[in-house]
Amino acid sequence: MPEGPHEAPRKPRSTLTLAILGVLIPGMILGLLALGVWQVERLQWKVELIRQVDARVHASAVPAPGPDRWPTVTRDSDQYRHVTLRGRFDNDRETLTQAVTDYGPGFWVMTPFRTDAGFTVLVNRGYVPTDRRAPDSRAAGQIEGETTVQGLLRITEPRGGFLRANDPAADSWRSRDVAAIAAKRGLTEVAPYFVDADATANAGGWPKGGLTVIRFPNSHLVYALTWFGLALMLAAGGAFLAWDERRVRRAFANGAA
Repeated sequence: MPEGPHEAPRKPRSTLTLAILGVLIPGMILGLLALGVWQVERLQWKVELIRQVDARVHASAVPAPGPDRWPTVTRDSDQYRHVTLRGRFDNDRETLTQAVTDYGPGFWVMTPFRTDAGFTVLVNRGYVPTDRRAPDSRAAGQIEGETTVQGLLRITEPRGGFLRANDPAADSWRSRDVAAIAAKRGLTEVAPYFVDADATANAGGWPKGGLTVIRFPNSHLVYALTWFGLALMLAAGGAFLAWDERRVRRAFANGAA
């Protein structure tokens, strides 16, 4: 802003102030650039993750990992892997966990599946509305005898998010916590993952499988551009400050002369 007719010229900033600004501004610029680079790296990671998951989902089904593989099953390497199981459902020990789907609120039907290999996997058979929570309200869909299940491997969910803790004592479940459900139902040799069953129709239409939502928010490019933009603005501000300080010092020197 131009100085008014009666406004005294601004004095140059002190050496201490300039030293602080000289350290602070470049440090902030470097910090913002580092955040931008980090977001670019995250973007590359996210794109590769999406590619890997898409490949797993659409690959031919493979046998679900057995006990020898359980220690190496991880979210990064196995989440959404297309798997198959052969065995029997233990319908008497199913567990309902809260669900919100395109069909509305309701429950996921988590049923123990005893495989022919001798271990148990919790299978999310699909969604049921509140009026179908009782097994006898969907008796036609309670599969008995030897059967095959195909679906997507999912990693256990120990928590259901903020303020959404499970209450095993009350048999109230907000997340698909494999270990807690297994303990409540007295299950042994249980895989540390569960399987979302595919959309193979059940008699009577319930539960409805194949409702797995695979979504990876990917705003890393926006974040990167934001950090780089802030760094550029700060650099421009620093350059203007340096130019203005030089101008003031010249004017002050000329006035003193």
